[in-house]
Amino acid sequence: MNDFMIIGGGVIGMLTACQLAQAGHGVTLVERGRCGQEASWAGGGIVSPLYPWRYSEPVSQLAQGATHRYAELAERLLETTGIDIEYRQKGLLYLRVDDAELASAWAQRQGWPLEKVDASFIYAREPWLCEGVSGGLWMPTLGSVRNPRLCRALRARLEALPSVTLVENTAVERLVVERGRACGVETAQGRLAAGRVILCGGAWSGVLLAEHGVALPVRPVKGQMMLFSTPPMPGGRQLLERVVLADGRYLIPRGDGRVLVGSTLEQTDFDKRTTAEARESLWQSAVAMLPRLAECEVEHHWAGLRPGAPDGIPFIGAVPGIEGLYLNAGHYRNGLVLAPAATRLLVDLLLAREPAIDPTPYRPDRRRVRSAALGSLDRRQGDGVDDIVDQRPA
Repeated sequence: MNDFMIIGGGVIGMLTACQLAQAGHGVTLVERGRCGQEASWAGGGIVSPLYPWRYSEPVSQLAQGATHRYAELAERLLETTGIDIEYRQKGLLYLRVDDAELASAWAQRQGWPLEKVDASFIYAREPWLCEGVSGGLWMPTLGSVRNPRLCRALRARLEALPSVTLVENTAVERLVVERGRACGVETAQGRLAAGRVILCGGAWSGVLLAEHGVALPVRPVKGQMMLFSTPPMPGGRQLLERVVLADGRYLIPRGDGRVLVGSTLEQTDFDKRTTAEARESLWQSAVAMLPRLAECEVEHHWAGLRPGAPDGIPFIGAVPGIEGLYLNAGHYRNGLVLAPAATRLLVDLLLAREPAIDPTPYRPDRRRVRSAALGSLDRRQGDGVDDIVDQRPA
């Protein structure tokens, strides 16, 4: 029996397993499919909240703690696995921001690089953007990763650690709780035991807790995205070389020239099917920002399920009423963004280390949560959507 069992093999679960193993503990990670194939794979890979000034302080604290760790993580994974996660720190151009003064005030308070720029600045960096851009905001330090490669690298790292047992293609049917303490899980293949259990199941986390009377307000929020294949451009440039964000939609360049566009916000329970309506909406958004994408092939269109929580603040810590059970879920659109800091916070709590940030705002028993609070992820606190329960592509 290992010291810890982690339910869920996304980036949150895999990073948690890495940190616990490196601290000398035995870890079993249970994943219903293959590690890194759900929301962690489906996201865009921007390692900052899209509009960081619109988020609450707890999300900002985690985001700041995580952003600075990605360069180190990328280097370490390349050394240990040989997989380049394509961490690129080429900045983000914001177009048509209607609360630029709020953004500037936030950046000044946080000491975060963010500046107003004019059209000449923008077109000098991205000459094939749409005509008529008069100016915008520039965040030069923003980075992105190629998240499918991050997932592969983390899985390869876990496979190489002798104290980690990966149990894939194994669905957890229920938590095993005896005399008020979590001690393992039941699966179709039988019972798996552990000293302590950590639930990192993303949008599915609440399903397992509900059986034990714990109401977790984390719900699936579908996001659809598309990938364009683009040709080489004159002068050895790519069609797009920096992340661009306008009207809540973003374009993300990959190192091989591909361009990703995202994303929709849809509450459709656990339905991950793509739709023709979303495909058209994404295509129109992409072409409006970068017109030459109209000539490019759409290589892939997919959907994933984000774990939406009230105000976008994840639940991190001990689950009330069940000894030995811990939770790290509800990161909404910022799972990749927050992962290094969110997992470090939980591991600090598990190992009785002094955490770098106050864990109180993330506690699973925080009283300010209301069961229907998903609608509170509004434009002021979130990233440009009117309401998380709106099923229209955002």
